[in-house]
Amino acid sequence: MTNLLNEINMPAQNMHELKKHWLWTIIFGVFLALAGGFAVSSVLFSTIASVIAVGIAMILSGFAEVLHGFKMRTWGHFFWMLALGGFYIFSGAMVMRNPLLAASFLTLLLGASLIASGIIRTFIGIQIPTAGPKIFLLASSILTLLLGAIIIAQWPTSSLWVIGTFLGVDLFFVGMAWIGVGLALKSAS
Repeated sequence: MTNLLNEINMPAQNMHELKKHWLWTIIFGVFLALAGGFAVSSVLFSTIASVIAVGIAMILSGFAEVLHGFKMRTWGHFFWMLALGGFYIFSGAMVMRNPLLAASFLTLLLGASLIASGIIRTFIGIQIPTAGPKIFLLASSILTLLLGAIIIAQWPTSSLWVIGTFLGVDLFFVGMAWIGVGLALKSAS
């Protein structure tokens, strides 16, 4: 990792500044990894919290769209912008009103997307002529296909754990990556 840090195209002053903050990078990574561990240990709470955050973002986006519509009234799409903003506000409110139903829909959509992605990547992987990368792509696509199939097969029950689990695993591994970056910065200083 130290060699990688030395190869980054960055002015020496900026790299020196980064190296001074290696401990904060590690602390940030630990915080994210712990948050990921909490999310995985409480997947239902993590799922509901994630879906509520999406609902809030939808409502805020809806109000921004309506405000933009009023500011751009002369553009000729005023009513379409109001309608779109209203749709976002309404949809966000429905997500907030019943986050488990929204999680159920999102989980079904995620499972179907993983199955489609797995099928497409399997098709692409079969067509790659070399053996090395072909094996990794095929293994990845088969795992993606299986994960999607598991989610769909356990749906709607999977709606209670999928989003929270994915969030937790992602936070954990991002946290571990930042810890690695912080340790590389420390050893490079």
